[in-house]
Parts: sequence; C-alpha cells; structure tokens
Amino acid sequence: MKSARIALFTTGFAAVLLLTACGGKEEAGSPVPAPAPSSAPTSAPASSPATSGTVPVSNADTTAPGSELKVGDRAVVPFKYGNDKTGTIAITVKSIELGAKEDLAAYGDKAKGMTPVYIRMSVENVGGTDLSYSSVRLRAVGPNGKSTGVIITGETPQCQSESAKRDFKTVGATYQTCELQAIRDGGEVGGATFTDSDGYKDSPVIWKK
Repeated sequence: MKSARIALFTTGFAAVLLLTACGGKEEAGSPVPAPAPSSAPTSAPASSPATSGTVPVSNADTTAPGSELKVGDRAVVPFKYGNDKTGTIAITVKSIELGAKEDLAAYGDKAKGMTPVYIRMSVENVGGTDLSYSSVRLRAVGPNGKSTGVIITGETPQCQSESAKRDFKTVGATYQTCELQAIRDGGEVGGATFTDSDGYKDSPVIWKK
C-alpha cells in the first residue's frame, strides 16, 4: 500500500476533508598462428537466439482519444509521470463497482450522502521505458459520461491504491490497483475515464459499464 493523502470534496464547494493516511579488463592475447592449409575450417559460432520478448508499443499504436470501450477492454495510451518519466502503458479496467457507504468511515461526517465507487484495473508497461513508482488515475463518470460531481482521493481497506514497483521498466511489467471514486447517494456510475495525457483531457478514453 502506498502512502496517500485522503481528500474529499464536491464540485462547487471548498475542500471538506484532508487527512493523512497510514521508497575485467579485457586482455589481448598473443596472435594465434594461422592454421596449415590442410586443416579443416572451424565452424562459425552459432548466433545468439533473438530475444523472445514482446515488441515495445509506440505512441503511434495508442488508442484514439474519445474511444468508447467496455469493462474488460484494454486501452493503450501515452503516459507521463513527473517531469522525466514518459512512455506507453496499457490499462485494462477489470470492474467498476459500488462499495458500502460504511467504507468511507475514515472521511467522517463530510462523506455523508456519498457512496464509494471502486475501479479495479491492471496496468502494463508496453513501451519498455522506465516508469517505476508511477501511478495511474482514472475518474468515475455518470451514465451521460459527465462528472459525478464528487472528487475523492485516497483508499479504503476494500480498495487499495497501488503504484508501479521498481521493476516497472520493461515490456510486459504489470501491476494491479484500485481507484477510489464516489457518487452522491441516488446517483449512478456509468463508467470510468482516462484523461491524464495530452490529447485525452478534452476527449478521454471511456470504459462503459
């Protein structure tokens, strides 16, 4: 579990809660005398087999902004983390489910009238660049694809937010995580969106339930 700041506020209102939760030297030998003409030629050493790993995916192969997917589908998107980590990742949303209202107990009274949303996903490094310790954020949206009106960060015991590990720097490296979101009581969640890359902010990829 990574350290996280827990915060919750509704659109149009000031923040209602901020809590802290819970890193040989190569030697040149003497030249070998040339073999006598009658000597049989030696066989050339066998070449090393080619690496059997997956070919890195470039940004040219990414999922187009505005694409509509279903839960279970995989989106390949460009990704930037911090000032110096850039690459290409694949996000597969495994499920989008409602949690129990009691799961938000750590948020206190300010979470009254809210129901948690758990977005469970896998994240894969498909570009082969060093994205160690990075993290991905998705946002819940309503049935109309618009914001739920609630912004929340952090985690609950039922939805643990994970970051990439130190070895998340090769093609095929994968980790699982859960994104905590929320809706107002009586509202509906229609899907989840990825907006955190240039070109996707105004035209996000959306996974619909």
